[in-house]
Amino acid sequence: MKYLYQQLLAFWGIIILIIIIIGTSFTQLTKTTMQEDNYERLYGYAEEALRAKAYFNESLPTEQMRVNAAFQLTEDILRNQNVQFVYFDVNMERQFPQVTDEPLDFSISKEEFKTLSKGERVYKTIDKDLYGNKQATSYVLSPVMLTVSYNNSESQNLVGYLVVTQPAKNVSDSVAQVTSNLFKGFLISSVVALFVSYGLAAFQVKRINRMRKATREITSGNFDIKLDVHDKDEFDDLAEDFNKMAESLAESQLEIERQEERRRQFMADASHEMRTPLTTINGLLEGLEYDAIPENQKANALKLMQNETARLIRLVNENLDYEKIRTDQISIVVKKFDAVEAIKSIFTQLSKKAEAAGDTLHLETEDSVEVFADYDRFVQIIVNILQNAIQFTKDGEIRVQVEKGYLETIVKISDTGIGMSEEQLVNIWDRYYKADPSRKNTKYGESGLGLPIVEQLVRLHKGKVSVESELGKGTTFTITFPDIEIEE
Repeated sequence: MKYLYQQLLAFWGIIILIIIIIGTSFTQLTKTTMQEDNYERLYGYAEEALRAKAYFNESLPTEQMRVNAAFQLTEDILRNQNVQFVYFDVNMERQFPQVTDEPLDFSISKEEFKTLSKGERVYKTIDKDLYGNKQATSYVLSPVMLTVSYNNSESQNLVGYLVVTQPAKNVSDSVAQVTSNLFKGFLISSVVALFVSYGLAAFQVKRINRMRKATREITSGNFDIKLDVHDKDEFDDLAEDFNKMAESLAESQLEIERQEERRRQFMADASHEMRTPLTTINGLLEGLEYDAIPENQKANALKLMQNETARLIRLVNENLDYEKIRTDQISIVVKKFDAVEAIKSIFTQLSKKAEAAGDTLHLETEDSVEVFADYDRFVQIIVNILQNAIQFTKDGEIRVQVEKGYLETIVKISDTGIGMSEEQLVNIWDRYYKADPSRKNTKYGESGLGLPIVEQLVRLHKGKVSVESELGKGTTFTITFPDIEIEE
């Protein structure tokens, strides 16, 4: 079933249910109220009939005659309302009306008699009148008391029981009229409820369809879609979450496109990088095969092939290392060791490369400084940054400083190389990015993966790495290692 019809049925059903409950309750309340009012009115007639007895005090000699005359007078006055009186004495013998050829079909139960004997009234409605005819009739049974004076005191004596009856048709007719009006109101309300519920359901479905349309836009690749949010209900919360999802997808798509562009650029660069050494190696092998290389040059040819092979191996290894680090496929064991001693070993390893570029390496820290890191990965981080510095520094200086911070060890590597612009600084941590693409034929840093590897390794150490640079003046890398031991 469509959501529109589900909402329509739900809204309309709830409204109709409320109308039925309220209508039924109101009808029953009205019926009860009318019956109580009718009982009170009949009791009022009985009181008026007893008070009318005073009009006959002088004209009639006996109490019974005066009572009968008063009842007859009141009954005649109320004849158009079909009110009737029946009077019994204390012995439950009928005194009014005195017609003997029309027997009454009326009796008082023991429970009712006990209630009357206590001086209390009895109300009831039964489905027959005084003569046994099938007709709903209301009855009021009231004790009749006579005030007697004796020795300057008055007392109330029970002298009989008065029954006042009236057909209940007036109550039933009034209830039927109220019910009829309620039914008409029910029909009108049902029609109004149908339109109101349809409007509410259509409004909710419209909001859902708006999200469906936005979802289709997302599916088609349009991540710039944005839904209006008014912060009113759960639909607005959902719209806000949808907007955040669209923004996240747009950012992810942009990053994918950037990575794909870099991947294509890297593949082109890698193909070029691989083609050059492979062509060189193939040419030298052919020269050796056909004795085209003089004997005194064969050693140089072999050395050149070794260098080109090592270059290819570095290119492949850097890519493999980056993927393993990025996907957390490597484990690190952080232990405490002397950072200064480790850097001295690295200087020894890179001294020839620095000399070849005309650079000098300076370690400004002489005393031992302890660092918490994985030794091999620490060496890899420092080597990558130093090689990057050597690559972009010609006839300059590269300085390394190690110091202790608050619960951390800080390593600063500065060079006097070509430096970088703000745009280049933003991108240096991106895979395959090269600050100077013209330098892709050097013996190190061919892939543009050195600094991304550094960033990922520092992340695994739960540390931080930052860089400051200025064109033509050099670059400074700052790496922070926290003083914690991590075993994975």
